[in-house]
Amino acid sequence: MEKFFKLKEHGTSVKIEILAGLTTFMTMAYILVVNPLILKDAGMDFGAVFTATAISAGAATLIMALLANLPFALAPGMGLNAFFAYTVVLGMGYSWEFALTAVFIEGIIFLILTAFNVREAIVNSIPPTIKKAISAGIGLFIAFIGLVNAGIIVKGEGTILALGNITGGPGLLAILGIIITGVLLIFKVRGALLLGIIATTLIGFPMGITHAPSGSWAPPSLAPILFKLDFSRIFSMDMLIILFTFLFVDMFDTVGTLIGVSTKAGLIDKDGNIPKVKAALFADAAGTTLGACLGTSTVTTYVESASGVAEGGKTGLTALTVAILFFVALFLSPLFLMIPGAATAPVLVMVGLFMITPIKEINFEDFTEAIPAFLTIIMMPLSYSIAEGITFGMLAYIVLKVLTGKAKDVHPVTYIVGIFFLLKYILK
Repeated sequence: MEKFFKLKEHGTSVKIEILAGLTTFMTMAYILVVNPLILKDAGMDFGAVFTATAISAGAATLIMALLANLPFALAPGMGLNAFFAYTVVLGMGYSWEFALTAVFIEGIIFLILTAFNVREAIVNSIPPTIKKAISAGIGLFIAFIGLVNAGIIVKGEGTILALGNITGGPGLLAILGIIITGVLLIFKVRGALLLGIIATTLIGFPMGITHAPSGSWAPPSLAPILFKLDFSRIFSMDMLIILFTFLFVDMFDTVGTLIGVSTKAGLIDKDGNIPKVKAALFADAAGTTLGACLGTSTVTTYVESASGVAEGGKTGLTALTVAILFFVALFLSPLFLMIPGAATAPVLVMVGLFMITPIKEINFEDFTEAIPAFLTIIMMPLSYSIAEGITFGMLAYIVLKVLTGKAKDVHPVTYIVGIFFLLKYILK
């Protein structure tokens, strides 16, 4: 381990790295429950998605550990799975097989873009304001989904939305979960999100919402979703829009996470570069491609990796630990399957909080920046679509910059992206 991971060179040890890996896994293990719950809404088999989630996360993180030697963990991304289920399938009316095909093509494109070093160039062409707004918008969207899943927010009578029953049932359980998880986060308890799910699940037993685990402890079969790809409409305009959005959001999530966590870990070199970043991006692309074949949404690098880095993780041994734990989790499926949606809703709300934090870096004094950012953020939850939020924000950015004499602020590639989004409405 010392020779392969170069532990002494990085000023760490086997004990530190393993503990860091345990911490990272604890902070992101909620995805084993939340991802199947979200994709279940798209009509996919819960148990099969659980297996696909664990295998794709374990495999992608293993690649990160062995090829990049970096302490980053990967799994199906939040926000991207929401776009998959609630926009592509439920909103646009496409089958989940069609959506998986878009994810598969995305993974192949990422592999090609990574090979030719163009992913960073594409990301650099997108306005920083829109990048921050996308994260914030997805945060609101995820939190909204959590509140709806728990029955805290419901369809109103005479109004679009209304407050649901929060004095009993799933609504009350979710409120208790939000309080518990919030207190754990305030006291900086390690694994607060996972512990919040566990505590809320246990409280659900006397409330009659949680039921004892049952069924086989063997990993659920992948058969209902394995290699279920649909290439019949891959040349449609909707496929291009869907594919672009997957590419767009995943690029920002991955590159932003790599830069942020690498900086925290002290891994950035004197030239401002991340060591073996190409291998890290390859792990992301390979995980996405494999995940689509197995039957899950886009796999991306997790910002929760920062929790392990904060515990001293600096090498791929941290990632290797996380990968092993994901594979072990395959044989504990009844424990995860018994967890009610009301117990995971608090995590969706808190993850929404984490994702909205970049909003404080937006310049609200410059209205050519603030208005596009605001439209990006507000349109995502209100239109129930990440794609619409991005479209409104990008088009507003281009139009306002051009009309106010600031056309030079817009990158040439951004104009091309704007034309692409405009065509979406013209050809609709």
